[in-house]
Amino acid sequence: PLDRHLVRASPWPVKFAAGFRKPRINVPGADLAGTVEAVGAGVKALKPGDRVYGEARRSFAEYAAIDEKVLAPMPVGLDFIEAASLPVVALTAIQGLRDVGEVRPGDRVLVNGASGGVGTMAVQVAKALGAEVTGVCRTANLEMVRSLGADHVVDYTKNDYTAEDDEYDVIFDIAGNHPLRRSLKVLATEGRLVMVGSADLKYIGPLVRAAVISIFVKQKLGTFTARSSSDDLVYLNELIEKGMVRPVIDRTFDLSDVAAAIAFVEQGHTRGKVVVAVK
Repeated sequence: PLDRHLVRASPWPVKFAAGFRKPRINVPGADLAGTVEAVGAGVKALKPGDRVYGEARRSFAEYAAIDEKVLAPMPVGLDFIEAASLPVVALTAIQGLRDVGEVRPGDRVLVNGASGGVGTMAVQVAKALGAEVTGVCRTANLEMVRSLGADHVVDYTKNDYTAEDDEYDVIFDIAGNHPLRRSLKVLATEGRLVMVGSADLKYIGPLVRAAVISIFVKQKLGTFTARSSSDDLVYLNELIEKGMVRPVIDRTFDLSDVAAAIAFVEQGHTRGKVVVAVK
């Protein structure tokens, strides 16, 4: 979705980052996995031949120039396709749940949009943090979300989680398809609502209301932007090597088919991630 927003320069606030009259970044791509080809004189942690992954702009290309501070060694046991699917979505899940949502063992966490790229990571990261997890997705993805460790699943085509009697300590909202007031009804008195995907216009109104409401309630409401972090990628490696997190990949496209890959994501309902392979 990040690549789609930048390529389309849509919705309009994205133009500040993507450019108003022409693209500010002429090659899309937000993360990668690959082999180090060469290093600069000041690079200390990496050497040619190292297998690495991380967040990186302009990654839909045969080569990319990247700061070593945003890279980490690839997780043991993963191939390049699997590793390339992880950085943006995994860092979003880790930082959103661990740091912003302050998830603790025993917390009841709801992930709204549990079958997409960030959602599949969020379900697994929340479980790794010791939470009781409820995943919200459509009928076709219920079993997949269960297989990721969700304790409960809600089929949004049949049930509205905001109309149920359950209460959650943390709501990790990726889908953004419920009014703020309805989400607050099922959020614990001192619960945390984390809204993911702030580039979308649908969040502007809720963010303003959340800022105002936060003054009067004990609940914590807001959104965040994930940051590049090699330390958090190392933390992710530990989760993967312990078998607590695994990649979920819907489809792989060749580099020559980047436009088709972005068009596929635009259709919605992607299961996990879409990856572009440089062969």
